[in-house]
Amino acid sequence: MSTNLDDPRFTAYGLFAEAFTGLTNRFAAQFEEHRLSAVEFEVLMRLARSPGHRLRMTDLAGQTSLSTSGVTRVVDRMDRDGLVRREACATDRRSSYAVITDLGRQRLDEVLPGHMELLQQWFIGQLSPAELDGLMASLRRIRDAVNPCATAGSADSEEPAAAA
Repeated sequence: MSTNLDDPRFTAYGLFAEAFTGLTNRFAAQFEEHRLSAVEFEVLMRLARSPGHRLRMTDLAGQTSLSTSGVTRVVDRMDRDGLVRREACATDRRSSYAVITDLGRQRLDEVLPGHMELLQQWFIGQLSPAELDGLMASLRRIRDAVNPCATAGSADSEEPAAAA
């Protein structure tokens, strides 16, 4: 018996992959104009949207497409560029945080207007509000199944903020 290559499961995943690739390609040129890679943009966004504008390095890896060593390399490079800084964890010497800096926030503020236009044109604007709600619910369900670490560090109750 041969595999049915017209199986709708192949089509569903293929459409998802093609849409993601298309969006990623649309965003890449705009990120490049602001001297950021897609991964650096993702790191800045994750940090800016997190409690205290920081995440443990392991949680940042869980929320991105990077391994723990990959996130270390990206954060080290972004630290050298002044976009993020490392901060020691007061309760666990083995852990450290990545924290967005004022320069990182400034760079993000420069990128976001154009990024929002692209999101609206090529993603959000292609869907009705009901379709968008359904898509977001579906993507959350899939994300939670395949990447349960993706929301690690996003809860305010995870660890109290260190004293300034």
